[in-house]
Amino acid sequence: MLQLNVKNETSRLRAVVLGSAVHNGPTPSLDEVYDPKSLEHIIAGTYPVEKDMIAEMEAFNAVFQKYDVKVYRPEMIENYNQIFARDIGFVIDDIFVKSNILPDRERELDAIGYIIDQIDPLKVVRPPEEVHIEGGDVMLWNDHIFIGTYKGSDYKDYITARTNMQGVNFIKKLFPNKIVKEFDLVKSKIEARDNALHLDCCFQPVGKDKGIIYKRGFREEADYMYLVNLFGKENLFHIERNEMYNMFSNVFSIDENVVVSEKNFTRLNNWLRANGFTVEEIPYAEIAKQEGLLRCSTLPLIRD
Repeated sequence: MLQLNVKNETSRLRAVVLGSAVHNGPTPSLDEVYDPKSLEHIIAGTYPVEKDMIAEMEAFNAVFQKYDVKVYRPEMIENYNQIFARDIGFVIDDIFVKSNILPDRERELDAIGYIIDQIDPLKVVRPPEEVHIEGGDVMLWNDHIFIGTYKGSDYKDYITARTNMQGVNFIKKLFPNKIVKEFDLVKSKIEARDNALHLDCCFQPVGKDKGIIYKRGFREEADYMYLVNLFGKENLFHIERNEMYNMFSNVFSIDENVVVSEKNFTRLNNWLRANGFTVEEIPYAEIAKQEGLLRCSTLPLIRD
């Protein structure tokens, strides 16, 4: 049996699901993509190709091997995008929550069924149908659970709105002893530079008391100020619009002092090193073209 344990984003990682770009399929048609960034690259003819994405994911896998992390991969589905493992499920404490994802992605959950089968069935939860929630919107910070959502009345018109208030309330009921705080995120169907697809597109903690944040990713200044007050402004690395577009906040922590980051994130990586972090730089710019990066590709199962 797998003894799950995840209480925050930065404790020493022991086991993780890493997505896969193998048999990723051809470039999708315009009506098959959900996010404005993928759309932009399909139109420009710069959408990533399978061999480049496989190479990037193997570079990520090599970092996990270096730190002796147990890595699980999804079973292969032919001609199918299985890169973003974070969307399909997430762990809080010792509970595995299956996401209610877009219906045509249900097969991705089946592909990690062999892992879920190793978890105590009493510790596996599937929310009711009206609950929308994806792992990119769920962020653990010890006694806090941060959740990205979209409170606009036009929620149903936004395929980029992935977690609803029913999702927030579901987590509140499931974890009554945690402080659950939702954040109303800025969404756009047409401009990737103004679309926080998930919370990890505009915020993520690193280390014990620091974080990466994009102020304009929050619809309400009060939500941004909540994090400023909790972490302290001096502990937050503020990213700019283009850095948000390039997914600067979507790095991944293997330990409190070890962060995996994209090799082109010079300004961020310098700040991390200046604050005592070991930065494992890898190429991930091709995968970033699909509006997802390092955190999106991972589903942590066990941390210390």
